[in-house]
Amino acid sequence: MLNSLKSPLLLSAMLSAILGLTACSSPSSENSESAAADSSATDENKLDTKFLTIATGGASGPYNIIGTSLSEVYVKTFGVNSKTQTTGASVENVNLLTQGKVDMVLALSDVVTDAVEGKNNFDKPITNIQQLAVLYPNVVQIVTTKKSGIKNIEDLKGKRIAVGDQGSGTEVNARTLLEGFGITYDDVTVDYLGFSEAADGMKAGKIEAAFFSSGLPNSSLMELEQGLDLQLVTINQDKLKEIIQSKPYFKTFEIPAGTYGNDAAIPTAAIMNALLVSSDLSEADGYKLTKALFDNLDGLKTAHQAANDISLETASEGMVAPIHPGAKKYYDEQAAK
Repeated sequence: MLNSLKSPLLLSAMLSAILGLTACSSPSSENSESAAADSSATDENKLDTKFLTIATGGASGPYNIIGTSLSEVYVKTFGVNSKTQTTGASVENVNLLTQGKVDMVLALSDVVTDAVEGKNNFDKPITNIQQLAVLYPNVVQIVTTKKSGIKNIEDLKGKRIAVGDQGSGTEVNARTLLEGFGITYDDVTVDYLGFSEAADGMKAGKIEAAFFSSGLPNSSLMELEQGLDLQLVTINQDKLKEIIQSKPYFKTFEIPAGTYGNDAAIPTAAIMNALLVSSDLSEADGYKLTKALFDNLDGLKTAHQAANDISLETASEGMVAPIHPGAKKYYDEQAAK
């Protein structure tokens, strides 16, 4: 009798406890709406992708400095696992992006044009890359020593010159410009050297001139200027304008007086840099990454002087790859304001 009474009483107590716990743990409709709102707000600062590797260039170049600063912006803004990868720059970067080994790259517009058209370093047209922004101009800086007697690009014929890393944008535009002035690699002795190696070669007297294609100023050239009597090589602007007719990614440019101790401005060429992503990147992520770039532009300018030439007004002008739909949405919004 006692046992038969205990069982129903025990069962009743257990049911009451379970119901009580359920009531305590169930949020009210007000709390549910609040949680949903918090979740929605958080989603605005999240990306669909969990990783964002940015391929840049040599460790001392503007690509790497600006890319690292941009990576830090993305980590801070979205909490994404973002990092940079030093590379041989433009050609290698486009190939890495195409192969899905990185998520974002900086590259020169002439290289991107070749990639889209399937020319020179690319066997077939690349179709899975899209552009977020036109960045700053990469300035062709051809340097020699004053004692070399080299003053303009035509004087490079017969000389030993560094043309940049193989697979770099520097090498691509060096070859193109030389050919535009009637000089092939058969007419010169070519060394494939990156910025720091080319600077070392100049110091040691192993090369007579070198191409440096980067934003201004180039840190390797600034260091080289301290111990060497540098001479900047000029590019005839009338002839360059003829080249631009078939190579529209080039533009006329002047290296300002005083950049590397030069008394006068030096006429040269420039090519705009492109910020590229995979076409697999979602529209939402493309929009957020583009917006974060321009929301944090002041920080990029602090990181490197070249970023001073990045502008929202020109970021969508002269794109050489298809524009990413997220970037287009951002620029359309800005234009409508």
